Amino acid sequence: MQIGATLGSTFGRFLKINEARMKVLVACGAAGGIAATFNAPLAGVFFAMELMLLGDFTAQSFGMVVVASVTASVIGRAALGNAPFLHLPTFTVDNLTQYALLAVLGLLAGVVGVMFTRVLYLIEDVCDRIWHGPEWLRPAIGGFALRGLLLVLPEMYGVGYPVLGKSVAGSYPIAFLILLLFAKMAATSMTIGIGGSGGVFAPSLFIGVMLGSAYGQMLHLIVPNIAGSPGVYGLIGMGAVFVGATKAPITAVVILFELTVEYTIILPLMVAIVLASAISHVLARDSIYTFKLRRRGVDITVSPETERIAAITVGQIMEPVGACLRQTASLHEVAGVLSRAPHGQRPVLDSHRRYRGIASAHAVADALADGQHNRATISCVVERSDAVTISDHLPEALNALESTPGAVTVLDDRGADVVGWLSHQRVLGLLHASRDDGRMPVS
Repeated sequence: MQIGATLGSTFGRFLKINEARMKVLVACGAAGGIAATFNAPLAGVFFAMELMLLGDFTAQSFGMVVVASVTASVIGRAALGNAPFLHLPTFTVDNLTQYALLAVLGLLAGVVGVMFTRVLYLIEDVCDRIWHGPEWLRPAIGGFALRGLLLVLPEMYGVGYPVLGKSVAGSYPIAFLILLLFAKMAATSMTIGIGGSGGVFAPSLFIGVMLGSAYGQMLHLIVPNIAGSPGVYGLIGMGAVFVGATKAPITAVVILFELTVEYTIILPLMVAIVLASAISHVLARDSIYTFKLRRRGVDITVSPETERIAAITVGQIMEPVGACLRQTASLHEVAGVLSRAPHGQRPVLDSHRRYRGIASAHAVADALADGQHNRATISCVVERSDAVTISDHLPEALNALESTPGAVTVLDDRGADVVGWLSHQRVLGLLHASRDDGRMPVS
């Protein structure tokens, strides 16, 4: 998956394409990597759309990801054959009571998925604090510590597909399955923490099988008449822990269906996956992938256009304040001036030229219409409406603009003097220009 994504990024850099197309190319590469490795083209497509493109789910990007996944899958099958990456027996759910037991497994799997994420970055932080030598030497030295774990538990070596098959078949006792679960967390975390190369896709499947198989065997000892085959729990645990770590429920359902080609497992699988996803979102905001990015200050849920808009200050897009009105001016004097004002309003200053508020053409017209304010001054219609400061960013100013029918007053950083207007038209023009060419026309 990582190799495919890197190829897509490199190809995009070579062609010097924009960021939106680069994102699709990276997703295509990742989808192709999963499709070829796991012989699961559908899972590759949905992984890319669900985790990498997020809100950019368009027909065009979907089509390109599908083509990449199918192409990679065809080439993979030509080279490696059309056999699934795991050979598993057919499983079924025998009675309705098992749905409740699988629901509990889903909750446990969501907790374990979040635990895997926390352990991964905890060990990575520990490795960063311990190591003070050159980075090129770090994998070699760290490899000695990892070697000790592999000597004790050779099942941790490699991706562990044979171990997955034996676990589902019930070849390991409960205690050993639990040991393998935590050992895989430690081994994967150490591999990445020491600077080695590795992913978390297959390890999350491995951990899920260990959890589900141990849970299934335990139920088989406690309630053998209703528990059913322990292997079912191993398969469903595989998808549920994957969801707990990655928050990708659609991908989990699809990949388990492609691995088993067994429709009867889909309904209980969806029950466990939905609950695993729910508990995962309660316990953690980020997935195992996005958490690393957030630690580096990158939030992929926010589009580049949104980030650019959020960085704009009111002072960059405000309109000139224009002429101000004296607080002692009569309503008749200012009526004509306000009727010609760009937004039908003007700032009002007192005798010391301090800002008092705004006067609008609508308020002056209402006051003169009753016939009782012909000699009144403008001070009787001055309003102190919502205002923003020149250094406020645009998202903060939008709250004030939303509650104001006209333009919003812009004050200096002291909040004392009026320096401009922020209007709906100006903000809409900014957003329209950004949508058309990606530029921010700020002054």
